[in-house]
Amino acid sequence: MNEVTPPKKPLLYYYTLALLGLMLFNFLAMPYLAQRRVQEVDYGTFMEMTEKQEIGQVEVQENQILFTSQDGAQIYKTGLMNDPELIYRLRESGAVFASEIVEEMSPFLSVLLSWVLPILLFVGLGQMMAKRMMNKAGGSNSMMFGMGRSNAKVYVKSSEGIKFSDVAGEDEAKENLTEIVDYLHNPEKYREIGASMPKGILLVGPPGTGKTMLAKAVAGEANVPFFSMSGSEFVEMFVGMGASKVRDLFKQAKEKAPCIVFIDEIDAIGKKRDGQMGGNDEREQTLNQLLTEMDGFEGNTGVIILAATNRPESLDPALTRPGRFDRRVPVELPDLQGREEILKVHAKKIRVDQGVDFRQIARMASGASGAELANIVNEAALRAVRDGRQQATQSDLEESIEVVIAGYQKKNAILTDQEKWTVAYHEIGHALVAAKQSQSAPVQKITIIPRTSGALGYTMQVEEGNRYLMTREEIENKIATYTGGRAAEEVAFGTVSTGAANDIEQATKLARAMVTRYGMSEDFDMVALETVSNQYLGGDASLACSAETQTQVDRQVVELVKKQHEKAAAILRENREKLDRLARFLYERETITGEEFMELLNA
Repeated sequence: MNEVTPPKKPLLYYYTLALLGLMLFNFLAMPYLAQRRVQEVDYGTFMEMTEKQEIGQVEVQENQILFTSQDGAQIYKTGLMNDPELIYRLRESGAVFASEIVEEMSPFLSVLLSWVLPILLFVGLGQMMAKRMMNKAGGSNSMMFGMGRSNAKVYVKSSEGIKFSDVAGEDEAKENLTEIVDYLHNPEKYREIGASMPKGILLVGPPGTGKTMLAKAVAGEANVPFFSMSGSEFVEMFVGMGASKVRDLFKQAKEKAPCIVFIDEIDAIGKKRDGQMGGNDEREQTLNQLLTEMDGFEGNTGVIILAATNRPESLDPALTRPGRFDRRVPVELPDLQGREEILKVHAKKIRVDQGVDFRQIARMASGASGAELANIVNEAALRAVRDGRQQATQSDLEESIEVVIAGYQKKNAILTDQEKWTVAYHEIGHALVAAKQSQSAPVQKITIIPRTSGALGYTMQVEEGNRYLMTREEIENKIATYTGGRAAEEVAFGTVSTGAANDIEQATKLARAMVTRYGMSEDFDMVALETVSNQYLGGDASLACSAETQTQVDRQVVELVKKQHEKAAAILRENREKLDRLARFLYERETITGEEFMELLNA
C-alpha cells in the first residue's frame, strides 16, 4: 500500500496561529505584567508622602487609592480609610486629581507589539506575494482573494430579456447569427449531416453599432447562459494572472454548456505578436492561453465564443484562422432604412408626437451609428421637457440631430455685425454653390447661430437615399461646395477670414484621396499611393511612396482644390444679386430651411 503524504499547510495557516497566540499572550500576560509595576503601601506611608509633598497624581476609588510619585515613575496603592480631611490635605500637598491612572504596558510586551509583530506580518505578506508572482501557471494559490478568477458577468437564461427584435438596423448581421441560435436549439439537426458550428464568431464594425447588443440578443434568443467579459479585464499586473482568468472563464463555460461566451474589445489581448524584446509578456501569455483553450474546444460542446472589435486588422493571425474564429460578421453603420428602424425602436421608450416623420429624421442623420441615434432620441425628449411639452415633436428631433453633430447653441456668444455678415455670406456661399451644381445633395437647413463645437454656423445637406459610390464629378462638386464659403467672402468683401479652416481640411482630404486612393489621377492611374489603417476608427492614412512622388501628389492636390475654388467663385459672381439677397435674408432670420432657401433662390 502506497503511503499517502498529508498535504502541506499553507504559510498563512502558521501566521494565523502565531497571531492568535500573540493575542492570547497579550490578553493573559498584560494585566500581570502591568500589576507588577504597582507597589502596595500602608495608609501611614501614604500620609507621610502627602505631608512631604511627594505625590504627583492621585485617584480615589471605591475601596483603594492609587497615586504616583512626584516624578510619575512609580505607581502606589493603599486601602481607603474613613478620613474626612483627606481631600483638603491632598490639595494642600499639590497633588493632581486624576480621573484614571493608566497602568503602562511592560517594556517587553511593548517591543513585541511595536516591532516584532509588524515585521512578522510584513515578511509573511512579502513571501505570499513573491509566491504568486513566481506561480506563472496560476494554480490554486493564485486564486486566493479572487486573483486569477475570470470575474465574468453571467446573465443566466438571458435575464435582461434582449431579443433580435430589440436590435434594429442590422438585418444582415442578425441573419448570420440566427444560424447560431438555431444550432443551440436543435443541435441534432446539424450533427445528423455532420456539420459543426463555428467555434468562434468575430463581430467587427465601428463603435456604437450594437455589437455587444447583438451578442446579448443571441443569448436571449437561444435562452442560454451568457458570459460577458471585456478584453482589458484579462490584463493583470502579475504575469500569469490573465492566463489563469482565461482558464477559469472556459471552465465555467463548459460547466454551464450550452452557453455563449462574449469577449468585448478582444484586441486588448489579441494583438499581433511582434516577438520583440521588452514586449508585453502578460498579454502574450493571455493570448497563448486563449488560443490553447479555443483550439481544444470540440464542435459539439455547445459553447459558442463571440468576440467584438473595431480593430480587426490588429488581431493575431493565429486567433482569426479557421478553427478558432471561423466566421467574421460585419456590423456596419446602418443605412437609411436601418436608421429609421433604430429611431422607431428607441422612440418607443419616450412619448413622441404622431406627426413625426422618422424617414426625414433618418435622412438627416446620415452616417450616424445606433448609439448616436439613441442619443438623438434622448436629446429630443430632454428638449421637450425643457420647453414644457408632454411629447417630443419633429422640431425636437431635428434640433437634437444638430446637437449631436454640432453641439448646443451658444446663447451667450455675441457676434459683431461684421462677423455676423461674414458668417451669413459664408454659409450662403456653401448653399448657393451646392444648389447651382448638378449631382449635389439638397440643402436642408442653414444657420448662423454659434454652436458649442466652435462652429459659427453651418449648412446641412441631406442625401435623398443611400449612396455607396461617388463619381469623379460628384467629388469635385463636393470640393467646390467646401470652397464656396471662402469664395463668398472673397466676392462679397474682397478679403478672407479664419472661418474656412474646417472647409479647407475637408476639401484637402477629399482631393488627396482622389489622387492617392481612388485612382482619379491621370498621372498615377490605378496605383495606390496611400494605405489606410483603423478603418473603423477614423481611417488613419499614411503615404506609401517615394519623396519625389509625394511632391507630385502635393502638386496635384493643390491644383485640384484651386480649380474647384475658382469654379465656386465664378458661380457666385454670376449669381451675385442672389448671393446678396439670400445673405441678407439669413442675416435677419439667423436660421432658414432648405425650402425657404430654394424659394428665394428661384424667385
